[in-house]
Amino acid sequence: MPFTVPALAAAGPDAPLEFTTIERRDPGPHDVVIDIAYTGICHTDIALLHNRWMEGIFPMVPGHEITGTVAATGADVTRHRVGDRVGVGCYVDSCRTCENCLAGEEQHCRKGEVITYSARDYEGRITYGGYSRRIVVDENYVLRIPDGLALDTAAPLLCAGVTVYGPLRRWGAGPGRSVAVVGMGGLGHLAVKIAHAMGARVTALSRSLTNREDGLRLGADAYLSTSDPATFSDLAYDVDLIVNTVSARLDIDAFLGLLRLDGVMVNAGVTAEADSFHGPLLGAARRIITSTKNGGVRQCQEMLDFCAAHGIGADIETVAAGQVGGALERLERGDVRYRFVIDASTFDHPVPSA
Repeated sequence: MPFTVPALAAAGPDAPLEFTTIERRDPGPHDVVIDIAYTGICHTDIALLHNRWMEGIFPMVPGHEITGTVAATGADVTRHRVGDRVGVGCYVDSCRTCENCLAGEEQHCRKGEVITYSARDYEGRITYGGYSRRIVVDENYVLRIPDGLALDTAAPLLCAGVTVYGPLRRWGAGPGRSVAVVGMGGLGHLAVKIAHAMGARVTALSRSLTNREDGLRLGADAYLSTSDPATFSDLAYDVDLIVNTVSARLDIDAFLGLLRLDGVMVNAGVTAEADSFHGPLLGAARRIITSTKNGGVRQCQEMLDFCAAHGIGADIETVAAGQVGGALERLERGDVRYRFVIDASTFDHPVPSA
């Protein structure tokens, strides 16, 4: 039978999040019912709530960085058991038959993956995310949270973590390699941690030195300001991989000049503005500009296992459900170190924000 759960929902674009109840689908034979413990607040939530990237589906319940425990399973579920610690990331289904899905790259499903919220599943039902108390997800899109990870600090790994882990893994971050991380926010602080754990030499790049102490503590070998022209001359032709995590336009030419032969610049931050660069800067050293988009199910699990093995979680600030509106405002100002996480137990006795 379908069932209702408390949630935070926005009635339309730019509308405030308000306490309500939503209906979760009747769990099928391959479905897992998850008691949500924590949900990370992602910058994507702001973009979709305000129709900045695409037209959203309302009422909207955001949230795609979800951790919790299995409350019930369908009759044919084999991957998870009641009581298991689990997580759900950016999507909850894909076609499973296209070449990308078969390659374990469900995030690039040719039919279009079903994102965790503000979408319609293949049966036409609206998906509601993790700003709620329970969720029902097909077992194939539910991740195992290793015992070495706390559920609260693990939640942001389901989006921010895998978004930076993927390019670091794909482009060979490791011993003898130089990685520059642009931006020290929700994605950037995890990129520093993960690149350091992979054994790379890590340089954190930010407009100011405000978070320098944090950057060095998290694993950066150097923390430099992009506002200082000397940074670009000192690092010229010295970097193998740049992971850009900021959602703003950059002087791409200046960053390309940091890359060695066959160096790669990966844009992990999302901006609606068009970037530009001079083509000869690519050809001069066979440089590559590319992008990234979260990760497939296998890579998400690999990332969680890696983070557990290296003691990596997000640096978080926990908020109650009634504080989410204020947290979103602070996130848009960059006023968080480094990720907000909602304590979903506070949906049981919701206290409206002042």
